[in-house]
Amino acid sequence: MGAGGTREVLFVLQPQLVLLDLAGPADAFRNANQQQPGSYRLRFVAAQRELTAAGGLTLAALEPLPARVGAECILVLHGLVGEPVDPTRPGTREVIDWLRSAAVRPGTLMCVCAGSVLAAHAGLLARRTCTTHHVHLEELRRVEPSAQVLANRIFVEDGPVFTSAGVTAGLDLALHLIGVQLGARIAADIARDLVVYLRRSGTDPALSPWVMHRNHLHPAVHRVQDAVTRDPAARWNAAALAAVACTSQRNLTRLFAEHARCSPLDYVQLIRFALARQLVTQSRLDLERVALSAGFHSAQHLRRVWARWEARPPSALRPPRA
Repeated sequence: MGAGGTREVLFVLQPQLVLLDLAGPADAFRNANQQQPGSYRLRFVAAQRELTAAGGLTLAALEPLPARVGAECILVLHGLVGEPVDPTRPGTREVIDWLRSAAVRPGTLMCVCAGSVLAAHAGLLARRTCTTHHVHLEELRRVEPSAQVLANRIFVEDGPVFTSAGVTAGLDLALHLIGVQLGARIAADIARDLVVYLRRSGTDPALSPWVMHRNHLHPAVHRVQDAVTRDPAARWNAAALAAVACTSQRNLTRLFAEHARCSPLDYVQLIRFALARQLVTQSRLDLERVALSAGFHSAQHLRRVWARWEARPPSALRPPRA
């Protein structure tokens, strides 16, 4: 990573690019910088200084393809409008040759739509599990026979290589990657700001408690959830939660049932559990102090809640003493 822990995000652009493939992920990373300043540095490079995107928009003042791409970089390849990817096409040929260079070794490769096919032409998906837009699935299998190409997936993660179905799925992939790098809570905040769902593919781990029950657009419910996640250990009761929402306790319960599919107090308990789980696995606090820090009355209370949310608590439930 760069200075101060900043990750460089390198968007590699080509003529006739699909603007949503670029704009969706770029805006997610931009929002991440608002949530956690200095997280990402966005760069836009191409084989030519100016090019025309699908729809006729001209993009100018693009940086040249850098001489070196190292492990601190997230390299983003996008899709193109039209027929199968032509590796001899001007602008595409130069990018493929550049990707094959020994000096281009990104820490993370992120392919949106037919960007997967482009990566395959450069030999970057050999023996990888991957996906692409449904229109390009057979093309991807043909270009890279050693790859395991999965259909009907929003995105697929294989080590440092991330591939997505394309267009809006590129935004889902960017949110997932941000969640991996900066945390699920930040990804959930970005998804809410962009007014999109925070989705995950079937191969991903179970949804983090920090993002559960948040795939809705109701402002009062989000306001309560934001307050709880900011301070899980606060003295949250039905009256306090209703005051945050500026509504009655009965109406808040109805709103949570309709939009979050849980009760307000169940949500508080879930977030407290998530915080306690982090403290158990990432700190040396004893269980009693973990419980109090997360808003539980005692270690025994925490154990009961843990048993509710996880059938088999890990051995870390008995952490070493500080």
